[in-house]
Amino acid sequence: MEAEQATKMSINTEEAKPHQPAKKPNHIKLFLLLLNCLLLTVGQVAGPLLSRMYFLHGGKKRWLSAWTVTAGFPILIFPIAISYQAAKSSRPKGSRFFLTRWLFCASLLLGLVLGFNSYLYSFGTAFLPVSVNSLVSSSQLAFTAVFAFIIVRQKFTHYSINAVVLMTFGSIILGFHMDKDVPKGEPLSKYVLGFFMTIGAACFHGLFMTLLEYTQNKAGVPITFDIVMQVQFVISMSSTLFCTLPMIINKDFETLGEEAAQFGLGEGKYYMILILATVALQIMIIGSLGVVLSSSSLFAGIITALLVPVQQVFAVITLREGFNAEKGMALALCLWGFASHLYGGYKAKKQAKCNQEDHELSQVHKEEGHV
Repeated sequence: MEAEQATKMSINTEEAKPHQPAKKPNHIKLFLLLLNCLLLTVGQVAGPLLSRMYFLHGGKKRWLSAWTVTAGFPILIFPIAISYQAAKSSRPKGSRFFLTRWLFCASLLLGLVLGFNSYLYSFGTAFLPVSVNSLVSSSQLAFTAVFAFIIVRQKFTHYSINAVVLMTFGSIILGFHMDKDVPKGEPLSKYVLGFFMTIGAACFHGLFMTLLEYTQNKAGVPITFDIVMQVQFVISMSSTLFCTLPMIINKDFETLGEEAAQFGLGEGKYYMILILATVALQIMIIGSLGVVLSSSSLFAGIITALLVPVQQVFAVITLREGFNAEKGMALALCLWGFASHLYGGYKAKKQAKCNQEDHELSQVHKEEGHV
């Protein structure tokens, strides 16, 4: 009997050895996830503030604002080129990029969705204070949860439902008291337009994030640095081209000089704000897409919702925006919904781990019974 047990242990040891190298990709995936979370944090805090400054001091071009969200995509050429040289030996013959045809075409279509979504968001940036815009935009977590349930079969728990309801109530509270947040000199009609356009943008953003996850699942390729960078490049390029066409039709590029001359902070700061906003927003997009490709659309929505309080603080400090009781209540509901969703995810992972351990234990008992 002891000889049989010793033999079984040696077999199990030999079977376990081939699985050890699999830890390395997990470490790489974790590193990419943390890096993209950092990029998302920096971009989401700085980008909307800079875009709002553009509109506050005389900027009026909404398509330009949408264009700046992804116009910084050429900066991705450098990491892609470095990665290309580093992994040249592993690249298939006759192929310059790792992207499959499916992933390339899907990324082009996703870029069109992102371009339209950026245009919807530009209404909120133009007509809403950053503090209100960020709170309303946080409802994208609710939309992401719904779309993830429909498209990628993400399980809905009562924690997820609770989060959706709480965040929806937060937006409703802001909607009922919107007359108190209208900036001076701005008609209520524009504020209302910006409010509902931002809700529409949050809905489209939730759809976009879920479709990105669905595309990645269907592509059937492992998540690598190359895949993440190239998918981001194609999506951002497609989105930028989508926004460029209306700008050419509206002659936005031709009248940039006139708007810069009339800008409240001066011509030099006009271009500086646009350049910094382009860089910050591109960093935000890189981080957002990277989080989805490294984890899931739902996790990206959770991180976005978590950053709302940070945006609130910076909006109050840098733009001198007010913070009334309604915003405080909406923020509390947002954080409550986030905590509920996070706790639900923790419980689900814990239950899945317990089920896996029970399954492995039952398999061991079965094998011992056969012996």
